[in-house]
Amino acid sequence: MQMEYLGNRKLLESRKVAFFCSRIVSSGAILRCYDWTTQMADSSNVVIGGFQSKIEKDVLHFLLKSRQPVIIVIARRMYKELPNELTNPMNEGRLLIISTSPNAVRVSKDTANKRNLYISEIADEIVFGYISKDSSLNELFQKFKEKSTLLRER
Repeated sequence: MQMEYLGNRKLLESRKVAFFCSRIVSSGAILRCYDWTTQMADSSNVVIGGFQSKIEKDVLHFLLKSRQPVIIVIARRMYKELPNELTNPMNEGRLLIISTSPNAVRVSKDTANKRNLYISEIADEIVFGYISKDSSLNELFQKFKEKSTLLRER
């Protein structure tokens, strides 16, 4: 797989916790995802994800604000210009952006699936905030069951 990197590649050497969440999500799961994000802010883990769904984007926003090291894996070509929210984390060395499809103009179902598989393969642990019934995340959860957790009510 051809890939492009922007940022601190040393983050790949750290313990990586992947985060995924379906686009369709229950209100209880939203709160569990936010609680999990708060816990991650106090850990030494690097959080890795595609950060595509609304909840994943919220989680990324909170992680960046909490100064958590993050690896963003995008399923399209690399940014021509870095979004403002990513500038400080990049300058502080706590961000790595990886493009798993550097020739793709837009994210497609195929490039997203490749990205999610790559994230799952390199993560030490995978956390699923919520998996809706028809989500492709179900396959990832089954394939990587030994290192996956689904956030549940306590």
